[in-house]
Amino acid sequence: MSAKELIGKTPDQLRDQLVALKKEAFNLRFQAATNQLTNTARAKAVRKEVARIKTVLNAKAAEAAK
Repeated sequence: MSAKELIGKTPDQLRDQLVALKKEAFNLRFQAATNQLTNTARAKAVRKEVARIKTVLNAKAAEAAK
């Protein structure tokens, strides 16, 4: 998901999506530890999406604080 799409969402929607991505990241780490992970690139993509969401949330919080 691109940053432009994330900017249009509300903070509550972003937090919900962040929780879902963190659960997925946990499951991917668990699969990697048990040698069941088939798509290793997905772990990196999930980490980047989490970072993107956190960046947008921080920007929205900074804007609201002004």
